[in-house]
Amino acid sequence: MDSSKKMAPANVNVFLFVPNIIGYVRIVLMFVAFYFMTNPDKFQFTVACYMLSQLLDAFDGHAARLLGQTSKIGAMLDMLTDRCSTLGLVMALGLLYPDWFFFFQCYAVLDVASHWLHLTASHYSGATSHKQIDLSANPVLYYYYQNRTVLFSMCAGNELFFAVLYLMRFSVGPTLAGYSLYHALLVICTPVMALKSVISLVQLIAAARNIVAVDTEEHSRTK
Repeated sequence: MDSSKKMAPANVNVFLFVPNIIGYVRIVLMFVAFYFMTNPDKFQFTVACYMLSQLLDAFDGHAARLLGQTSKIGAMLDMLTDRCSTLGLVMALGLLYPDWFFFFQCYAVLDVASHWLHLTASHYSGATSHKQIDLSANPVLYYYYQNRTVLFSMCAGNELFFAVLYLMRFSVGPTLAGYSLYHALLVICTPVMALKSVISLVQLIAAARNIVAVDTEEHSRTK
């Protein structure tokens, strides 16, 4: 055996990696928010738990890189928590805004389908993360995933859109010169949500094409 190769300690418990523990805290906060989501007396507490869960998403990745504790289960946990938390909030908004139920359904389907297909495409390409797939042929997705400032801003603006929409169902919120700050945030975040939805659609199409390319290559080898 080549002694120059470093072997991972046999007693390493990946489940107890710091970024994964942060992920578990995110999940707990997510379910607490879900439990109180339709309770009008707990809407502020609900949003606090939900947004804290989303905020921690900005720290688990940094912790993984800083501590050298990246893991496949951590990457999967991170993505699943993102998708499930947004899905849970969108489901609640569908109940709170029944006239917009179809919009929330469409958003949820697009969000889940695009990320799932993108993750599948990254698996077929051999990437260790859905953020590491070769996106050089698609400038939109390349810039979205490679620029951390853009990625964080888009995700934060998107989550704020739905969180503010939730808050507005129960309160007008603080006002300035007679104008609701919640409404102002909603106006600012709406274009971000719309743009992120377009990116999700682009991601869905690009991922489908990547998987078809793999299929085409495999069928060409059998001939």
